[in-house]
Amino acid sequence: MFKNLKEKHGNLFESKKSNEPAESERGQDLTSILDRSQRADLTVLVAEIAQSMRIRILEIFENTKEPSGNDSSRNRRPSGQDDDGAAPTLPPRPDGAKSPPVNRNQQAAARTARAKARAKERTLSHFEDWRDAVLLRIGEVVNNSDENEEEQSKEPSDAAKSNDVPIVEDEERLAKLCEIYHPVESPLARVPKATRLLILHSLLLLLLSLEKYSAYSRVLMLHVASSLGIDINVLNGDEVKVARGLLDTALALSSQPEAKQQVKKSDDSRKWKVGIASVAGAVLIGVTGGLAAPLVAAGIGTVMGGLGLGATAAAGLLGTLAGSGVVVGGLFGAYGGRMTGRMMDKYAKEVDDFAFIPVRGSRSRRTESESEAAKQDHRLRVTIGVTGWVKEESHFVVPWRVIGADSEVFALRWEMEPLMKLGNAISALVTSAAWSVAGREVLSRTIFATIMSAVMLPLGLMKVAGIVDNPFSVAKSRADKAGEVLADALINKAQGERPVTLIGYSLGSRLIFSCLQSLCKRSAYGLVESVILMGSPTPSDTESWRRIRSVVSGRVVNVYSENDSVLGFLYRTSSLQLGVAGLQPIENAPGVENLNVSDIISGHLRYQFLLGRIIKSVGLQDVDVNEIEREERALAVEDEKLETERLRNENEAGIKDRDSSTVREALNSQDGFGEEQRMEKQIESQTEENMTHHRIQMMDLDDEDYSSPLVDHPGKHAAL
Repeated sequence: MFKNLKEKHGNLFESKKSNEPAESERGQDLTSILDRSQRADLTVLVAEIAQSMRIRILEIFENTKEPSGNDSSRNRRPSGQDDDGAAPTLPPRPDGAKSPPVNRNQQAAARTARAKARAKERTLSHFEDWRDAVLLRIGEVVNNSDENEEEQSKEPSDAAKSNDVPIVEDEERLAKLCEIYHPVESPLARVPKATRLLILHSLLLLLLSLEKYSAYSRVLMLHVASSLGIDINVLNGDEVKVARGLLDTALALSSQPEAKQQVKKSDDSRKWKVGIASVAGAVLIGVTGGLAAPLVAAGIGTVMGGLGLGATAAAGLLGTLAGSGVVVGGLFGAYGGRMTGRMMDKYAKEVDDFAFIPVRGSRSRRTESESEAAKQDHRLRVTIGVTGWVKEESHFVVPWRVIGADSEVFALRWEMEPLMKLGNAISALVTSAAWSVAGREVLSRTIFATIMSAVMLPLGLMKVAGIVDNPFSVAKSRADKAGEVLADALINKAQGERPVTLIGYSLGSRLIFSCLQSLCKRSAYGLVESVILMGSPTPSDTESWRRIRSVVSGRVVNVYSENDSVLGFLYRTSSLQLGVAGLQPIENAPGVENLNVSDIISGHLRYQFLLGRIIKSVGLQDVDVNEIEREERALAVEDEKLETERLRNENEAGIKDRDSSTVREALNSQDGFGEEQRMEKQIESQTEENMTHHRIQMMDLDDEDYSSPLVDHPGKHAAL
């Protein structure tokens, strides 16, 4: 088996011979800290985790549960009729007789079965290629035939035997990790804590030696941490330190004369020009190649030196990554596709606005050095936050500052003008007199009772409905197109070779939904680690979510509220027979988690201000506590603002008692409360004002890459 694996993946692990390092340089590594039996246990642990990951993939395609009521596939034969052999033999058809009509449902079922079989084969093939490469790499390290007897018999250092490691761990967080990423029983869980930490660190470097840190690798590391009883924050912190070590080493090359000379020669090439928000030092990484080897090894050795991992041992675990600056650049997306800049334009032919905005450190990036930017921003993982509606440009970025510093966070700015019209339209709707009177009835007339139709709604509400229906329809269509653009960017490695977590709310969730459907069609696996979709205006049918699950290596979480009357109202003209994911749980889709937030989400507009609380409830995601507090203050201000506007509109409409017969008659009359013209003017005025400010700001910045973050201005961003 391993011979075939080596023939298939051997090019990943070729390394140059070097002189034997001094003992002080080598330090502790897996071969010195684990005996032969324990190294065998490590290999078995990784193999069993990989097998459990494979089983979860099979469950996606082999689910035998009956569909729920919201599934579109309702016309199914009883299970006893599935066996054609049980049917009686039919007499031969006379010559010239017509064939019976083919059942369309049977044809569709057959096509679906064939498509599912092909998807299953492609998914397993991609996963097994990754698994084989990992097992081969681990086998090469733990079964090194060249190690001498002295190294085999060398005793681990006292630090490696210690259980007294100064690391803060949270039992509740560890329990959540074990709940989601089930631990595998292993004797290694009983070795000293310092040894377990060294195993975790070493495995991370081994996986990076594959020249990528795929979503599969990240999920493997989470299972290993769970199996060894190590808090996820320890793994996250290790990833941050390794990222800093790799990037600081690359930046250090700028002081070498050879690097400066090659940079000057390549200055006219767009390939080597990087924007403000791109990976710091990418030019130097790309042109210096093997010069990076000793510095990379030293940098990683320094990061892990406190736990006894020497520089040479780190270099050995990193493999070709320690000997090629080009590979380091590719890992962080230094070229071939960038998260920001005009290079993204080629992905965005069908949308007017599409840009990744760096969230962390954005306020000071113009003045800080590239070295400091690399330390602050760049990580081994990427998180992309997708806003679903805006009323100000800042709403694209500010809500996502709640995500913690363990990953590199980007906010996706997309189709600003349609989203601004939608945000202003929803705000105008929920503060209108018609909604104040009739809004409470909307939910009872959606999918929880019968499919809502225009005939069932009061005429007064229908007159103001047109104000929001068109912006929602336009933005929904743009979300589907922008989702395909995002899929294109991920496939072309705009994020480098790093796993991506996608989080969105409202139409941002629909954009991600479209992206994942596109990734599935294009068999793009191992790119997305986890997905959190909140208040999604998308179908909830099992088949759609099965396709999503197949391209996500880690978690898929559907966050919904049964009290989101605005979402039910906006989605009433769509395919309600398939359900609405933002209003109900996803059923019979293996691996899809559901989180009911009906207790805190009483309206669609609240998602933007409760992201931190929701993400914290999801678990295993790092959040900024200070930003959660800012969100709560902003929500209180927004609630007060909306309430004031609603009361003013009620007074203008002459409403004193919402339940009075007079008010009900006005609501059901042809003219309603006569507020649609005022609402239209309000929406147009607010949208134009903010878009004009955006255009002026972009001209003032003179930002040719369109990648600069928003300028902070006290009082500019209203509640936020």
